[in-house]
Amino acid sequence: MTSKTAALQKDGWNGELERQVRDALSVIRFGTVTLVIQDGRVIQIDKNEKIRLTNPGHIHGSGI
Repeated sequence: MTSKTAALQKDGWNGELERQVRDALSVIRFGTVTLVIQDGRVIQIDKNEKIRLTNPGHIHGSGI
């Protein structure tokens, strides 16, 4: 294990966290993935996905 890897694991950045971040990134086409940090550690991963309407012709804003 390199010193960089040991430092990352000591600070809470480990293989499981990396896997979860990669999984969140792999399923989003448009949007954001946010890491919430508390006391220097990742405590939460937020995923916010945008859905792009490619044919919004029938939506006019009235009656919604």
